[in-house]
Amino acid sequence: MRSFFLHPAEAVHGDLGRVGRGDVILALSNSGSTEELLRLLPSFRRLGTPVIAITGGLESPLARGADVVLDIGRIEEACPMGLVPTASTAALHAVGDALAMTLLRSRTFGTEEYALLHPGGKLGRSVQRVFEVMRTGPANPVVRETAKLSEAVGVMTRTPGRPGATNVVDRQGRLVGIFTDGDLRRLVEQGRTDFMIPVRDVMGRGPRCVSPETLVLTAAAQMREAKVDQLPVVDAEGRAVGLLDVQDLLAARFL
Repeated sequence: MRSFFLHPAEAVHGDLGRVGRGDVILALSNSGSTEELLRLLPSFRRLGTPVIAITGGLESPLARGADVVLDIGRIEEACPMGLVPTASTAALHAVGDALAMTLLRSRTFGTEEYALLHPGGKLGRSVQRVFEVMRTGPANPVVRETAKLSEAVGVMTRTPGRPGATNVVDRQGRLVGIFTDGDLRRLVEQGRTDFMIPVRDVMGRGPRCVSPETLVLTAAAQMREAKVDQLPVVDAEGRAVGLLDVQDLLAARFL
């Protein structure tokens, strides 16, 4: 929802041109007698913009000139003189937050819209989905279950980003397992160095996986819990459409 702050002292000197029909004015004044704000009321009426006053002065000129009044009540300021706006500004802020949350409940606005408009920082990361950070396309390592172990190792080596795993799929592209660097090291430790065997004989079966729409924070928690460095990403039909790698999560500061 488009919104902006308009300083009343600047509005009376031309910035009122930023206001147009269809806008709604939120006018904040504890006393309701702020002179530069009151000077704008006739202009708001001529523009046809409704005024919502958030104020503690119910009998004030601002309250009388507003279309809707949100009363914060009589507020005793925290300063020793009882003059400096302190407690009253906190009350105005609280009512503004309550109004924003009320509007949120009346509109269709979910985590997807939030992520689109707030991609930065911890808040943005908290609503990111797996499809935004997973390795896909040429960066998604995939081999058929009938492929030789040497081919699986080759895919892990040649795939951009050198992931430490490869998804293993059946003829329809559905995920049937995963083969990782850890699996390879364990085979070498056991003296099983026949790279001509099918990867299905040594892959991890029934791996944990996530959907592209899973929250990245949820997927990261699964990786920590299972103590794994990769998670296959599968679509609704079980096809391996991506790979989530711990290095990508570390780079994006999810871990």
